[in-house]
Amino acid sequence: MAKADDPVTMDISDVEWRLGHHVGGGELFEPCNKTDIRRWVMAMDYVNPLHWDQRFASQTRFGDIICPQSMLVALDYGHGNNQACVGRIEGQHLIFGGEEWWWYGPHVRPGDHINHERIFTGYKLTDTKFAGPTLFQSGDCIHRNQRGDLIARSRPTVIRYLASEAEKRGMQAENAGELRKWTASELDEIDQIRRHWFLSNREGKSPSFAAVKVGDTLPRRVIGPHSIASFTTEYRAFIFNIWGTFYWQGVEGVKDCWVNQDMGWIEGFGFDEEGAMIDPRLRDGLYVGPSRGHIDTEKAGEIGMHRAYGYGATMAAWNTDYLAMWAGHDGMVRHAKSEFRSPAFEGDITFIDGEVVEKIEQSEWGVPLVRIKVRMTNQDGKTVVTSVNEVELPY
Repeated sequence: MAKADDPVTMDISDVEWRLGHHVGGGELFEPCNKTDIRRWVMAMDYVNPLHWDQRFASQTRFGDIICPQSMLVALDYGHGNNQACVGRIEGQHLIFGGEEWWWYGPHVRPGDHINHERIFTGYKLTDTKFAGPTLFQSGDCIHRNQRGDLIARSRPTVIRYLASEAEKRGMQAENAGELRKWTASELDEIDQIRRHWFLSNREGKSPSFAAVKVGDTLPRRVIGPHSIASFTTEYRAFIFNIWGTFYWQGVEGVKDCWVNQDMGWIEGFGFDEEGAMIDPRLRDGLYVGPSRGHIDTEKAGEIGMHRAYGYGATMAAWNTDYLAMWAGHDGMVRHAKSEFRSPAFEGDITFIDGEVVEKIEQSEWGVPLVRIKVRMTNQDGKTVVTSVNEVELPY
């Protein structure tokens, strides 16, 4: 039996040997459809008519509704983190630490079926005030459509920690603060900012590279107040969370390629894979599984998160959508690197602000890019996400 003053350690022996290996995981049965797209932008509160309004989209150069760039993560499995979440660590939980994306190819359209090549690429064990021994893991996923076209590459980072140690330290209680109650006048002000943002470029006009200047700011966006309802809506927009939408796939020639093994969840946060063959709720994620803490304050406390909180993959999507709205129909987000500093807690709002910090006329992409720094903050000015991004604009 360990003594009270014994140092807390994390056994990562099942992680280390997997470095560089291809990873299996979930793949969706059906191609993307328009209902999937509409469900996604509704959950992200991305009021861009190109992605939900059939009449509007038919009059654009695309001729139809298309997927927002952010939606690739919803066409993947496990909130896009399958390739980073490998190896069993007893008593662990995890949160998302950041995402990096590169977009190469054509837009994803209804009828496209996205395939994934996943590789576990890195890990670092360190010590944090939040939970003591903490493991940062990353992995690459290459996203291609059914024709083999390269659409994008993503590199998420997950933060794995010992749930009991995080619960004992209670660091997130101070970070989360008290649940905010909003007055009618405050909610009206939030709604005005929200409306001003989505009307700022509803027609999808792209600013020209020549016209944009260093120091230009993007219109402010606001999301929230976040709630159990909004977190649940977001969760259900990730298609793999819907009953019967995916199957497990290994990697040919790779022994133990980490498909659907138990990562070492504490009691009450794991899946019942066998039982789910009869009752899919047993691997649903919200009712049973690791995402319970997102919508259940009591469960959030068991993993050191104090109260219900949002999803890392969602925050990265907010960033991409924010940039894409500004870039318009003839622009494209080429690269986005986001670092997650804090979750979006229940009751909070999230402000999103961006500034052009550099113009790159001759880029490695062969197109002119503008570099934009984005910062997300809550109502108290606390930083939630920082990101550096490159956006293509027409000449």
